[in-house]
Amino acid sequence: MDYELKERVALVTGGSEGIGKATAIALSQEGARVVICARRPDVLEEAAEEIRKITEGEVLAIPTDVSKPEQVDNLMKIVAETWGGVDVLVNNAGTSSGKAFEDIGDDDWMMDLEVKLFGWARMIRGVLPHMKEQKWGRIINLTALAGKAPGANSAPSSVSRAAGISLTKSLSKEVAPHNILVNTVCIGLIKAGQHETRYKATAAQNPSLTLDDHYANLGKNVPLGRVGESAEAANLITFLASARASFITGVAINMDGGASPVV
Repeated sequence: MDYELKERVALVTGGSEGIGKATAIALSQEGARVVICARRPDVLEEAAEEIRKITEGEVLAIPTDVSKPEQVDNLMKIVAETWGGVDVLVNNAGTSSGKAFEDIGDDDWMMDLEVKLFGWARMIRGVLPHMKEQKWGRIINLTALAGKAPGANSAPSSVSRAAGISLTKSLSKEVAPHNILVNTVCIGLIKAGQHETRYKATAAQNPSLTLDDHYANLGKNVPLGRVGESAEAANLITFLASARASFITGVAINMDGGASPVV
């Protein structure tokens, strides 16, 4: 199946590892020119080299902190000068954080919102002029199940993810006349760096626990009986970026192996 992404320019934030890197690989394999950004230059360039070796595609790595407006502006300038503009935006930057409400201070709220909601908004503002001009675009925001079904001690991330889902729906209606599609993927338990960080903390108390054991334990709470792979999330994101998804916009798709209590 031809996804018609050849020579499209795809920008993936948080593209140095996990779902972001897997998505960059998948898009590059479909012939897209890929831009990845993240905060750590060394890790980002290593990811770019890995993607180039796997796909033999064109990959541009631009260190960027999406919470800093001037860095986002610089990113957009470089992409425009190099490849003209962005056709596909995957807003993936951000980590999960949650604790008791009374322990969340103003700085915690602002840090979470700056990277996620405000970061998404900055990126979208940067890509919309080109997408509108050419009457074609794809924006995919990666949110989380907690944005639909938050649990105790899930803020501030569950709140910013809910805002991302709302932004997706609102924007999808606004830009639809320009043939720009906006969707969100609500991520469940998918193998990623943040889970490996938590594993290391657990393994410090239980040295016999392997990473495979850790993921197997997490998978017990998933109806499909396992944790998802980053490549599986990337497959869905790449489909939504493609010409094959031309009548899909404003939707929030659960990528969770059936774990969410809501549709």
